[in-house]
Amino acid sequence: MKNIDSYTHTRGESIYLDDIPLIRGTLFAACFDSPIAHGKLLSIDTSEAETSEGVVKVLTHKDITGANQIGGIIPDEPLLADHQVHFCGMPIALVLADTDEAARKAVKKIKVQIDPLPVITDPREAAAQNELIIPPRTFKIGDSAGAFAKCDHVFEGKCDTNGQEHLYIETQGAYALPQENGVIKIYSSTQGPTAVQRAVSKVTGLPMHMLEIDVTRLGGGFGGKEDQANTWAALCALATHITRRPVKYSLSRMEDMRMTGKRHPYSSDFKIGLNKDLKIIAFETTTYQNAGAAADLSPAVMERTLFHCTNTYFIPNVTATAYSCRTHLPPNTAFRGFGGPQGMFIIESAIAKAADELGIDAWTIQHKNLLHSGDELPYGQKVESEAHECWNRADELYNLKSIQDKVQDFNAANTLYKKGLAIMPICFGISFTNTLMNQARALVHVYTDGSVVVSTGAVEMGQGINTKMLQVAAHVFSIDPSRVKVNSTNTYRIANTSPSAASATADLNGKATLNACAAILVRLKEVAAAELNVAEGDITLQDEFVYVNGVKTDWNWNKLVLTAHNKRVSISEHGHYATPEIHFDKTKEKGHPFAYHVYGTSITEVTVDCIRGTYEIDAVKLVHDFGHSMNALIDRGQIEGGLVQGIGWMTMEEIVYDKEGKLRSNALSTYKVPDIYAAPKEIDIDFLKTEKSSLAIFRSKAVGEPPLMYGIGAFFALRNAIKHFNADVKPAFDAPMTPEKVLMNLYGQLIKTETPVMTAV
Repeated sequence: MKNIDSYTHTRGESIYLDDIPLIRGTLFAACFDSPIAHGKLLSIDTSEAETSEGVVKVLTHKDITGANQIGGIIPDEPLLADHQVHFCGMPIALVLADTDEAARKAVKKIKVQIDPLPVITDPREAAAQNELIIPPRTFKIGDSAGAFAKCDHVFEGKCDTNGQEHLYIETQGAYALPQENGVIKIYSSTQGPTAVQRAVSKVTGLPMHMLEIDVTRLGGGFGGKEDQANTWAALCALATHITRRPVKYSLSRMEDMRMTGKRHPYSSDFKIGLNKDLKIIAFETTTYQNAGAAADLSPAVMERTLFHCTNTYFIPNVTATAYSCRTHLPPNTAFRGFGGPQGMFIIESAIAKAADELGIDAWTIQHKNLLHSGDELPYGQKVESEAHECWNRADELYNLKSIQDKVQDFNAANTLYKKGLAIMPICFGISFTNTLMNQARALVHVYTDGSVVVSTGAVEMGQGINTKMLQVAAHVFSIDPSRVKVNSTNTYRIANTSPSAASATADLNGKATLNACAAILVRLKEVAAAELNVAEGDITLQDEFVYVNGVKTDWNWNKLVLTAHNKRVSISEHGHYATPEIHFDKTKEKGHPFAYHVYGTSITEVTVDCIRGTYEIDAVKLVHDFGHSMNALIDRGQIEGGLVQGIGWMTMEEIVYDKEGKLRSNALSTYKVPDIYAAPKEIDIDFLKTEKSSLAIFRSKAVGEPPLMYGIGAFFALRNAIKHFNADVKPAFDAPMTPEKVLMNLYGQLIKTETPVMTAV
């Protein structure tokens, strides 16, 4: 089954926000945002902008008809700055003009007076000043403090991960249209249509049933449009509510980079204890999350960091504490992995530190501590583990020993080029960690000509979710996929949706679709049984025909559907699904929060140019726990995309803010993402098929976020290559490992003695 969007994508016919035909009288919006990271907003002068050619109106916080608040988890984020500004890029005023050019020209004429206040950009500094989004949280199992005394080896260290720009191809944007009776229809580039609906309702003062949110597809999201799309939809909707005219705003790339939050940077301390057999007995970590200026989704992201603080290892004594720290940067937000990758990087750094000190390979420690089924994680859930199966399959399939020998032989024969190798096992929990969000609905209509339309709360953003929803309906009804159409995501068709996030979209919406189709199927079988005078249990549908006890009849799909309708039997259904078994008690930090876990093992090989500090990712060979993939083509694409995005985060993607909170990596000339030349030269993916039952749709395990974590292996492979060149250096656990950092680490000892690098070479 091919991706149903491939044809229109490759022909340039797919409809995105900017492809929607404009309504006559549309106004174009442009935002004036704060040039200062922190200060008192003394005055806003929009007079010159208001008289600028083509300008219809300029909105400030005084024009908001509802509440000046878009905070979701915590109400701490004004839509438009009122008394203070909290980050560079914070919206202050919105210009509405007849053309996009006129709006952007007028923005430059707005003047503000801001009395600067101290700026905090470092999360550790924020924590020291008690600038916290929420109180710290701690996950604990066993007695780590007591266990360290019994360890043969104890090591401590520090690690840091930077943020990551989402860089979706389609920037943030919205298009609001006035409808009859005060209703507003909003086309939004969002992963969370209901989140947009709630935010717009709060800002405008309109009830949710007066607001229709529609999403055909996104040009990428990666978490950046889970909550942050709310700002732009709320601004456009507010403008439409006030002017009664259509309003559109599509951010430019530099606006998007400047005004939106990123993946959360983290700074962490760790302590790890092992016995003489290299079993990890105790682990402690204290993590400082850079939340930015408002909560956004930071509390939930921090929570998932704690959930994944031990990755795929069983550690009997753990104490993990995390602080969500308020700084004067744009509010950081969801990003593929949602805090999980940051947590995994900490434990992998701790293992690498232990390996450094003990003079062994990190994978020796990794392998000895992999989870077994029945092992308990720090938050109380016992696992059904595929960790050993993935590791052993990778070892057998790719011949790990021969790869190690090849790397060793290359390094022995080469002086100025060195290879590095790393293994990255993963374990990632699938579900929203907020239990109530694990529910979904689907609306399925069967028409009298036998065609079917499916509406769900899932948002198509390049991950192929529409194709999978179509597959569910076609499979249940046993009809040709060409008979099925998947509708846009719309809050009038499907209400109270959870965002398309947490790798749970296919499971939740697929199960809801399955339930709706199954209910219709039961009624169709009842009709067929009555007409053919047989028992209902004797009826099956196969390849668009009715079978009785396995024997094909002359009743085809069309005849069955039309007969059901003529007998006034409903051939529509609204299905609901709520993930069973899951629960979590935040007062105890214990429970069973995940429907299941996804496992995998990757082997990453790199080559470093030891004169220049540049490098190539030679190969990533991995075994991934797919369960029983319902669409191998789409799932393979998700693995490849997630892997390369993770490599980008770990290697070249470096976000730079100065001490005044201004983004310096603010364009694609200064912020680098992987291109075809930066991708691994070889990617091998093995589908580990398991027949174990799980709560995944058709036992096809989630594949959206887990593969990003394989990219962490690139950091440690580069680190190992550096150590092969300079045995005296122990590179800091500071990601991303850019070519500049590689070069500095290669000659770390020489730099400390102030010997010029080029002289040393």
